Amino acid sequence: MGDAPPLLFLLLETEMRLPSRIILEKKPHGLEPLLQHQRTSLTSIHENSGNGVSSLSEGAPLPGHSETESLQSNRDTVFFRDGVRRIDFVLSYVDDKDERKQERRKEFEANLEKEGLELETENKADSKDQKTYFLKIHAPWEVLTKYAAVLNIKAPFKESDIQHGQDAHLDWLSYPFRLPDHIMHPKPDYFTYPFDKNKVGFFLINDKETFFPPSTRNRIVFYILARAPYYSEGRKDREKTGIKRLLSNGTYTAAFPLHDCRLWKIARNAKYESERFNLYKHWARFLCFYKEQPLNLIKKYYGEKIGIYFAWLGFYTEMLFFAAVMGVICFTYGALSYGDNKSSEEICDAEIGGSILMCPLCDKKCPFWKLNSTCLSSWQSHLFDNEGTVFFAIFMGIWVTLFLEFWKRRQARLEYEWDLVDFEEEQQQLQIRPEFEIKCTNRRQNKITQEMEPYLPVTSKCARFCLSGATVIFWVSLIVACIIGVIAYRLAVYAAFASIIKDPMRKIQLVGRFITPQLATSVTASCINFVIIMILNFFYERVAIWITDMEIPKTHLEYENRLTIKMFLFQFVNYYSSCFYVAFFKGKFVGYPGKYSYMFGNMTQLRNEECDPGGCLIELTTQLVIVMAGKQLWGNIQEALLP
Repeated sequence: MGDAPPLLFLLLETEMRLPSRIILEKKPHGLEPLLQHQRTSLTSIHENSGNGVSSLSEGAPLPGHSETESLQSNRDTVFFRDGVRRIDFVLSYVDDKDERKQERRKEFEANLEKEGLELETENKADSKDQKTYFLKIHAPWEVLTKYAAVLNIKAPFKESDIQHGQDAHLDWLSYPFRLPDHIMHPKPDYFTYPFDKNKVGFFLINDKETFFPPSTRNRIVFYILARAPYYSEGRKDREKTGIKRLLSNGTYTAAFPLHDCRLWKIARNAKYESERFNLYKHWARFLCFYKEQPLNLIKKYYGEKIGIYFAWLGFYTEMLFFAAVMGVICFTYGALSYGDNKSSEEICDAEIGGSILMCPLCDKKCPFWKLNSTCLSSWQSHLFDNEGTVFFAIFMGIWVTLFLEFWKRRQARLEYEWDLVDFEEEQQQLQIRPEFEIKCTNRRQNKITQEMEPYLPVTSKCARFCLSGATVIFWVSLIVACIIGVIAYRLAVYAAFASIIKDPMRKIQLVGRFITPQLATSVTASCINFVIIMILNFFYERVAIWITDMEIPKTHLEYENRLTIKMFLFQFVNYYSSCFYVAFFKGKFVGYPGKYSYMFGNMTQLRNEECDPGGCLIELTTQLVIVMAGKQLWGNIQEALLP
């Protein structure tokens, strides 16, 4: 996704490649925070393995299973061997003869079957490494209807007769960017209502197998997997619950839903649509970058959460286009008015700037220097700091407001069209996280529902929040300490560059004309700062998840909000502290000849930095280019090499 924002950037990474000739492709979808054991692969947007189930052959009895039916040749499919029951989820594991893991799997799978799920296992002989088993899971109609009611999943009961207005007079403008209607609108619009298994006849059920889309089936099965225990019925070990713990202790190696077909060709089986192929053909290819996004198909295939994310990303990119155009106009104005900059002309003039001697840039080794030696940096500053910059600042203030208001409008429209009004409340706020249910053994009566529910005592909650807050403060303080270290580096290197570049006895004056001490210091310090930013960000992402887990948020929405606050606070300080220093503090506390200001006092001899005579904006621009461009480049490299 390019470089995604922090929240959404927590969604997507792949943990392992499936070591199998039974090609089981992981499908990303919009499930709740998904098996975050080492950021597990369920929500990876980018993958490059095959799909379906192939190369099936005769299998031996498996641990914990009694089925011995022969395997049929069944290539490129998402169905069980009978060709009827759909594979809604896959668990993989390696039988390493560990009796404890075998016992956990046996109890867990037995409890899944008690919930009504149907299981089928592929023999390890069919896997590439001859060690990996694949447990396929199917949710029958009874299970789907039961949990659709529990999760308040909305289902269609009548086809919508509301006509959506279109701007027909602008059709000719948008024609090159439009996609075929069957891609943009893969199904008719319906009125919906939360599913009730006691009112099945009320809903439009033409085919029970396709009534719930695959993304909804995946979500229901994951809901069961996250709460199913792996202890026997007579025991009361609440810690032994959920697929997340089984992944963390190595009982299973991966858990994922399947794609419906290969991405490069249409599925041969007519029982299911080739939605993945359509998404690749009309959306995921590079040559389709200028086309509109098939948001309805994305939502249908991946779920509402990922659909909303790509809607926001597309809208953000569209709005950035206008800001980029205005930025190019202002930059062009600066370039065209290059010769009308009177201050730069006077600085570069040999009679004016060449006759003005400036004080040494450091105390002992630095000589006096002439003002016209900063001629080039003065012209460069004019490109970014001119009359057009004021207009651009005003434009961006208006742009930010319009961006927020237009996105609220777009989001409200999508919520209406996708029937997501009150989605946050119904789908997330009312769903207690399984980790909260497991770790909070105390129970009390809910005054509203009059039901017993788990709760976290106030003393435990306060202790956890104090530890979490102290951890965040420590990491923010670590950033500030690193920034102070970089500033000290800038002061020391600035003096060194000034003594070398400005020394008339050294034969590097040609270099000195193009590389000022400020520019040389800014480039090297920005590179060091970028490396520190990426290292701290790498470690803090893991720390933020750890302390959020330690707080034991009650709902998934609460979990995401807390994690987002921590990541935003840290990344804001991490990415922008050095920019704040250059923009608002550098050059403000220099002092004057005879009484200069020093960092850490007069004993350090680290004299506070000065800006170029033309100002610090060119230095701030250099800092932003290195940090932001480097971050984008590093993110794209990671995305390409480690999908």
